[in-house]
Amino acid sequence: MRNLLLLLSVTLFFSACSAHKEPLKVVKVVPEKKEKNLEDIGAKMGDPIYMRIFKEEKSLQLWVKVNKRFKLYKTYPIQRTSGKLGPKQKDGDRQNPEGIYVINKGNLNPFSKYHLAMNIGYPNRLDRNQKRTGNAIMIHGGCKSIGCFAMGDPNIEEIYTLAYNALDNGQRFFYVAIYPFKMKEENLKRYQEASWYPFWLNLKEGYELFNKERVPPKVTVKGKKYIFKTAR
Repeated sequence: MRNLLLLLSVTLFFSACSAHKEPLKVVKVVPEKKEKNLEDIGAKMGDPIYMRIFKEEKSLQLWVKVNKRFKLYKTYPIQRTSGKLGPKQKDGDRQNPEGIYVINKGNLNPFSKYHLAMNIGYPNRLDRNQKRTGNAIMIHGGCKSIGCFAMGDPNIEEIYTLAYNALDNGQRFFYVAIYPFKMKEENLKRYQEASWYPFWLNLKEGYELFNKERVPPKVTVKGKKYIFKTAR
């Protein structure tokens, strides 16, 4: 599907770091991204998606379902994050969350002052079980972050459109897995004395299961732990 992105935006082009004062209207077609197309990996617009964010690497991976497994479509640089490694604890700490979050159609905001945005759904059940507070944590455009993931306007146009079309085409929700870093043994060894190390080992279970199956695992919460099970 060469006409890659069909939806959303207000003007033809935006600078990578602009923030918009007026609400956006869904009136324009997002320009085609020529550097890579969905068909290059055997996918099409509207196929189910999955996202992984790595805070230390400042990157967002977008995976698309091809047949029964997911393939990496593209890795986007995150323009701005905030806080340090470790999950968000309370409202106002300016910290990016870590964990497994769910985005559905109701989480999409085409009227964001940061061009386009999607609410990751913080706090999730595990966060609430640990009395964590805060709200409105977004993946959005622009280059400012106070706990959110700022992607820049051109990248959020593509990410948002892929998300919208997947949800509009029947995917009820998609997971966004947010990690402190790529959960490799060498990275974990660097932080084995960190207070969050047991929590990161729990997240690593889901990371490894996806790497093995190339299908997002089914995620539930038991107390203060994520439970990951093969979804296929």
